[in-house]
Amino acid sequence: MAFYRLDTTMQAQLAGLLDRLAADGRPGLQNNVAISWIRYDQANPVTGSGSGAGWSDLRPIYPASVVKLIYAVAVEAWLQRDLLPEGDELRRAVQDMIVDSSNDATGLVIDLLTGTTGGPSLKGEYWQAWQQQRQLVNHWLQGLGWAEMNRVNCCQKTWGDGPYGRERDFYGVDNDNRNALTTAGTARMFEAVMTDALVSPLACKRLRQLLSRSLDVAQRQADPENQIDGFLGEGLPAGTLLWSKAGWMSQARHDAAWWCKAGGAPMLLVVFTHGRERADDLTLLPALARELCKL
Repeated sequence: MAFYRLDTTMQAQLAGLLDRLAADGRPGLQNNVAISWIRYDQANPVTGSGSGAGWSDLRPIYPASVVKLIYAVAVEAWLQRDLLPEGDELRRAVQDMIVDSSNDATGLVIDLLTGTTGGPSLKGEYWQAWQQQRQLVNHWLQGLGWAEMNRVNCCQKTWGDGPYGRERDFYGVDNDNRNALTTAGTARMFEAVMTDALVSPLACKRLRQLLSRSLDVAQRQADPENQIDGFLGEGLPAGTLLWSKAGWMSQARHDAAWWCKAGGAPMLLVVFTHGRERADDLTLLPALARELCKL
């Protein structure tokens, strides 16, 4: 059962929009996109109060940098249980991981969450112990009991050039252990952050501050990797309040966004795409946000 009320009208609207966008020079779009779309009736909703629709929303897809949202929430969960020492360097890494999508910062966060480090290949019991430790975030996600997290895999660092040594070994021969998320699982985690539903209200407030994005044109021009242009935020009207985490690489362009128009109730939209054509498509995500924002 979904964490939101399925709305058949919204489902039909979403399917119709995908048909139109596919006809507009994107053949086969429906096969390489996954979406979770949720609307709320109140300005300050509680978790589980939304109505929504999904498209391939339980399909595990490589999440690129969207996985950093999961790691940031895990940090707050670990701190809440005294599993991590509070510190300036930890806070700096989490901030850079979310605000700037730094892969280097993400590497430190994973090391701290799991008590592991990279290095040469390992063998025997040392290798087995290392692999078990690197599954700690997955164990936490499974312990939440959310059906949306049943098939996800959040155990890898994010890379520029790629992994080496034991990090490469951990991916498996065919990269079968690479990260995987669903849009439904991402949406549920995002909703939990925005509604104070998983970690403490103070921790959620800290996370929201990191996820907050400005639609100001001058600020976006000053930062070419602003996580707005080419993503959902670009399709939103001026004055909209936005919280988001984007992800992109050669075969993926994703975004997870929660926004509120002036005086309105929030909307949550998570879109994952895959394939080089979609990764290079700078207009699809803005078009989805623009059209769904009108409905």
